Amino acid sequence: MSPSVAWLMLMIAGALDVGWAISMKYAEGYTRIGWSIVSLVLLAAFVFLLGRALKVLEVGVAYSVWTGIGAAGTFVMGVVLFGETLSAIKLAGIALVLMGIAALKLA
Repeated sequence: MSPSVAWLMLMIAGALDVGWAISMKYAEGYTRIGWSIVSLVLLAAFVFLLGRALKVLEVGVAYSVWTGIGAAGTFVMGVVLFGETLSAIKLAGIALVLMGIAALKLA
């Protein structure tokens, strides 16, 4: 597998991580069966893709990028879908996460 494909898998795994976190919210403590199944499928999918990407990418970089994508994406979706609070300090924190992801990709 080429590094480009591994990075693509990593980005998709990060996006699936966001979907997983949101589906867990909708699953309401895994009491709603449909959302619970969606959550578990997304979990399996992102773990698979992350594992594949780790065959090529450095674990420290890949894991940091994956968690950063998940954190930033879940934050944005929380604001959009659930009306979670947005503040300047939160935006600054997410900006730092995104800058860290970019720096790791460029390294």
